[in-house]
Amino acid sequence: MLEPVIYSIGVSSPITPSEPLPPLPAIPRGSLVVVEGRAPIWRYGMALHLLHGSPAAAIAFYDPRLGAVVVASHNPGFALGQVIDLTLP
Repeated sequence: MLEPVIYSIGVSSPITPSEPLPPLPAIPRGSLVVVEGRAPIWRYGMALHLLHGSPAAAIAFYDPRLGAVVVASHNPGFALGQVIDLTLP
């Protein structure tokens, strides 16, 4: 499996939905993209929408208590709800 690609969308102050997401990192075909950062839930939804057309095999949201939870997959190797053991610095 390829190394996960980390996409940080966290914010440090209140924002509105008109605030753009950060640019996407390079996403190799078939990789797992892990979205992380302290942000409103709607910002995570916007990130998922943006990533849906990417070459990623799966998209996961990072929860520091659990790990990376798969929320979208185009690969049978990643199941929705699957928790991937991952610790971010």
